Amino acid sequence: MPKIALIGAGSSVFTRNLCSDILLAPALRGCKISLMDIDAGRLRRSRDLVQNIVDSRKLGATVEATTDRREALRGADYVVTTFQQGGLDAYALDIEIPQRYGVEQCVGDTLGPGGVFRSLRTIPVLLDLCDEMDELAPEALLLNYVNPMAANCWAVDVATGRPHVGLCHSVQGTSEMLAGWAGAPHEEVNYLCAGINHQAFFLDFRRGGEDLYPEIRSAIRREDVRGREPVRVELMEHFGFFVTESSGHASEYAPYFRKSARMVEEELVPRFRDEGDHWFDFGRTGGYLRHCLDVLEGSPDAQELTPTRRTHEYGSYIIEAMETDGPIKINGNVPNRGKIPALPNGCCVEVPCLVDANGVQPTTVDFYPTQLAALNRTNVNVQELVVEAALTGDEEAVHHAVMLDPLTAAVCTLPRIRTMVEEMLGAEERWLPQFRKVGAWRR
Repeated sequence: MPKIALIGAGSSVFTRNLCSDILLAPALRGCKISLMDIDAGRLRRSRDLVQNIVDSRKLGATVEATTDRREALRGADYVVTTFQQGGLDAYALDIEIPQRYGVEQCVGDTLGPGGVFRSLRTIPVLLDLCDEMDELAPEALLLNYVNPMAANCWAVDVATGRPHVGLCHSVQGTSEMLAGWAGAPHEEVNYLCAGINHQAFFLDFRRGGEDLYPEIRSAIRREDVRGREPVRVELMEHFGFFVTESSGHASEYAPYFRKSARMVEEELVPRFRDEGDHWFDFGRTGGYLRHCLDVLEGSPDAQELTPTRRTHEYGSYIIEAMETDGPIKINGNVPNRGKIPALPNGCCVEVPCLVDANGVQPTTVDFYPTQLAALNRTNVNVQELVVEAALTGDEEAVHHAVMLDPLTAAVCTLPRIRTMVEEMLGAEERWLPQFRKVGAWRR
């Protein structure tokens, strides 16, 4: 039976759902789950939730909890990362400091100044963890859920070469939504989706031999549909394909939607109509930070909220496929070794992958429209400089990364960006060890 380590298991809802998924797979019901977090109180709550699942289902799985990362990693077959370095204290700085300079981020965890600094905080921890895996779990697969997905995975590849896959749920969630718009059962839909994390595009969407894109184009003319996803609909109308990430997120990755606080509040936010479905607070600046603060103290009751069916998160399916050699298809974030020739070699791309006992095997997407690759490259440029900064301790690369960010460049002058970055470097210094020891991560 495999040992599965969760690093950052204090996120009780995600930990509960992922462990429920794992324990609903027949081949994994006797596995060992090792939960690790630096917050002993939150870790204890997560352990209770997972142990309740084991007890209520009368399973043979073993659950352990530890604040010692090395102990959690020792002998692991799979390592799942879900931590948030710096927690909400650092996250608040990611949102509040750029806002004073006119950068209006809704989520701020993937691109923008917030995404840049979140990755700079995260990469050193991931690389330390990979070093420990080399020693304590050399054959383990790293399943990374930590954002910013692309920059983090790119750094892991460059600095360690460890086998890994970055996992997200935007492809699954969006495909379900599009199937509903097209009036097709999701289980009967086939699609090809590729690009980069949070900015991948559905290149093909079919039911059998029927192209469903005409149905999707018809659906987006409806006000209720446009009101749910105004940014994604507009991007599709102008770039030709539907993007994976939600409208709040998507509005941060391009220079068209968030040019000022007034534009956000008077033009963007009123376009969201289906209020009940939008946890990101209708695209408002700091919407997801407020959501995180609101749920910080909420702990779901273990018995009432324990899932009874597997979610669409890929993690449990990957582990099951590798353990049983039962092949599945996922969309994973992997190094670009010619997988999307139109994007820079070595960057992190999100492409269809086959998973079986041989591991995660990415497929090649030869046809990728020029305009989509060009849009992706504006994001990849930032990611590349983030990785350079994180691995070399070069502060100038941090400045360059934020200067090239599409949202920041749309609202700030170069001198103003430099001042903002300096303020963020000072405010977040305690989470940025690579700038105190230049070259520490150069391999």
